[in-house]
Amino acid sequence: MQSLQEKASEWSGVSQNDAFEIDNTNLFQKLGLQTFINLSTNFYTRVYDDEEEWFRLIFANSKKEEAIQNQYEFFVQRMGGPPLYSQRKGHPALIGRHRPFPVTHQAAERWLHHMQQALDSVTEIDADSKTKMMNFFRHTAFFLVAGDELKNRNQGVPCKHGASKPAAIK
Repeated sequence: MQSLQEKASEWSGVSQNDAFEIDNTNLFQKLGLQTFINLSTNFYTRVYDDEEEWFRLIFANSKKEEAIQNQYEFFVQRMGGPPLYSQRKGHPALIGRHRPFPVTHQAAERWLHHMQQALDSVTEIDADSKTKMMNFFRHTAFFLVAGDELKNRNQGVPCKHGASKPAAIK
């Protein structure tokens, strides 16, 4: 059985080595806090203004300002800065925190579309850093898709031979 990381690499087209290239450079030191705030603000402005209703609805019960803060604090922490996210919210636990949301292949691609546009619009981020960040984002988005599929499989589907018995899990 494939691990979630292996599935993420397969589905994203990004190897684990490329995805975690962000660990070889302290992007927080290189780019600074304001750059991550700008990136997250730009990203969530795009998300909340998305023309696709199905995608906007994923975020409907979240406050934009809180989503921005959660994201930039996580990015700062994950890319070499202080543990802002963990200090405020605890362990990131990405799969668990995204459990209430439909993290499908389609949603991941839409999320990545907006992130690529946001990265391209933040001029303080150099091309090499953008590539490293996008590889990490792409791999992580599909890691969450794999986690969502595992969650759905573990919930079980009622068997046609007995309503109270879950279907066999492959």
